[in-house]
Amino acid sequence: MTVDNAVRARDALQRLVLGCTGVTPADLPRLAAGAAADLGVTSMTMLVIDYAQTFLAAFREAEGDGVNVERTPVEGTLAGRAYALGEITESPSGDRLYVPMTDCGHRIGVLEVVSPDSPTPMDRDTYAAIATVLGQLVASRRMYGDAIEHLRRGLPMQLATEIVWSLLPPLTLQTPDAEVTGILEPCYEVGGDAFDYAISDTTLHVALFDAVGHGIGASAMTTMAVNAYRNARRCGLDLPDTYRSIDKWLHARHPDHFVTAVLAELSLSDGMLRTISAGHPGGLLLRDGQRVKDLVAPTALPLGLSGLAGGAPEVVEEALEPGDHVLFFTDGVIEARSADGEFFGRQRLVDFVVRTLADRTRSPETMRRLVRAILDHQHENLQDDATAVLVGWVGR
Repeated sequence: MTVDNAVRARDALQRLVLGCTGVTPADLPRLAAGAAADLGVTSMTMLVIDYAQTFLAAFREAEGDGVNVERTPVEGTLAGRAYALGEITESPSGDRLYVPMTDCGHRIGVLEVVSPDSPTPMDRDTYAAIATVLGQLVASRRMYGDAIEHLRRGLPMQLATEIVWSLLPPLTLQTPDAEVTGILEPCYEVGGDAFDYAISDTTLHVALFDAVGHGIGASAMTTMAVNAYRNARRCGLDLPDTYRSIDKWLHARHPDHFVTAVLAELSLSDGMLRTISAGHPGGLLLRDGQRVKDLVAPTALPLGLSGLAGGAPEVVEEALEPGDHVLFFTDGVIEARSADGEFFGRQRLVDFVVRTLADRTRSPETMRRLVRAILDHQHENLQDDATAVLVGWVGR
């Protein structure tokens, strides 16, 4: 890159960052077009991933209503390859690049860059920086309008599902110490499943919830459980008291129902994982390409029912090694049945995740492919919500 091009790249990034103040979701394509003009490339188009992670929707000016939007499949395309692998992908002709857009590891989509000239390594770095800024803008600006929501929807979303998706954190968080990534299916009809996480300087907090029933009633219990969990966590309660707090609120508001859950804390310094399994399947500890063990479960009654027995919930401790993963899941994952009644099953789940991770596939893509495997097994027709969270400890 020449000195002039370096200055142009600097100015483009500066204008992009300073120019985003007051920008609404529908204005983002204009920012991308401005960056393309500043860099002297033909075009820059944001391709935003849909909820099901099956297609990338072109985000262009005046196309934020989701009508007649160009959609590129993830499977079998260069754009989809860039999204799946998290790597810049170049067309055979060299005039088109697909650059991943992420935010703290959460995959937003891909930036398509069309240029009259083949990009240099410095050009690639500039495009990656632009894609990072645009990805963060998509992640933050989506809360101020519906343009991005329209793009991301391949089907109408049920009200119960709308409630649950509004609760969820980004699907993926990646840091130098740990990572967590989740999936939620069927993404347009889910009602009672949800997950949450939060990270501090010392601890990664993770929770997975599965409310009894379906529809609005289940989503209402899930809403209570997730928010009670966040409240307890932010008040500094330990795991047993967090369990008691959620249980108390659920029993008070939904006395005849319950929520199964896993509440977990991972120490970032030494890899100590502490869990409470509230009537929920145990997690799977994966190490060096194989399942090491099933975590002890259940260790407490489902949330909302502890008053039936009393007593303190049992906290299970497991020392992780650097590179270990723990997979938490709802029963809808292993109980997904094929047309002839065959369960997806725990062993099939373990085999799939272990094999995919062994191929050095990143955790977010491993989980996306797991969704596809479950849906393929059940011929795209899940009888129950299927939710899973994969937690990894990198180690300091």
